[in-house]
Amino acid sequence: MTALDNYHRRMLRVLDYIEKHLDDDLDLETMSGVAAFSKFHFHRQFKALFGVSVHRYIQLARLRRASQQLVDGDADSVTDVAVGAGYSAPDAFARVFRQRFGQSPSSFRRSPDWEPWLAAIRPLNIARSKVMQVIFDPDAVNVRQVSPVRIAIFEHRGDPEGIDATIQRFIAWRKAAGLSPRTSPTFSIWHSERRPANPAEYAIDLCVGLGADHAFETLGQPVKVGEIPAGRCAVLRVTGDTHDLEPAALFLYREWLPASGEEMRDFPIYCQRFFPEDPGRAAEADIFLPLK
Repeated sequence: MTALDNYHRRMLRVLDYIEKHLDDDLDLETMSGVAAFSKFHFHRQFKALFGVSVHRYIQLARLRRASQQLVDGDADSVTDVAVGAGYSAPDAFARVFRQRFGQSPSSFRRSPDWEPWLAAIRPLNIARSKVMQVIFDPDAVNVRQVSPVRIAIFEHRGDPEGIDATIQRFIAWRKAAGLSPRTSPTFSIWHSERRPANPAEYAIDLCVGLGADHAFETLGQPVKVGEIPAGRCAVLRVTGDTHDLEPAALFLYREWLPASGEEMRDFPIYCQRFFPEDPGRAAEADIFLPLK
């Protein structure tokens, strides 16, 4: 084991400890002791490695558990959930919950909106991915015939730094159009690399699957109708952190495709995203590499 491997192992030990001791006093001294690092430097080490402060990581982990309790009905009241999340005052809990997830705890309990929830919780998944190499198994790739899908297309063209704003507009339009991810599948079609040399060449389509006769309102947005064509595809499922699917796409291009003897069809690589109704389940995405 290299020195770097040992360092990562010690930091992962902290993440495991946090998950198992959310009801305890997870102060800086305790966390640094678990990792066996100096408490004077640990908070900087944690943020430098995981991209989020240890305080925010713990807060998100507790809020994730609280949101699951709200949906599952494990607690009798929002107050009980607030106390379990470490808040003595329900108002303070509600304020932080709304800031992170865009809904009040009561509203989330009645009708949870999972997309903002997944976006807010993403740092928890990203933290582990920072120090855990993702290895894809060629046996996990399935070649199958896919049916055509009629889609509504919301384009992003230009600097990738603006994609988050486009995603938010896309989500707002889809909600207003009544196209819930529970009933209308979500796709992304990649027309360029994730980080092209020229940012102006970045191109991605955010798409919603439509029924054959499904009519919808554009509501003033530049939405057009298209189709994901039928055909053979190599399909790889990614579970967990689905924010950055580039490693999986590169695996299909660099490793699986040359070894398979297959040839690509003239349609871009794309993915379908799945948003779990159960917050305890990990997010998933299927990546499709079109084949001849």
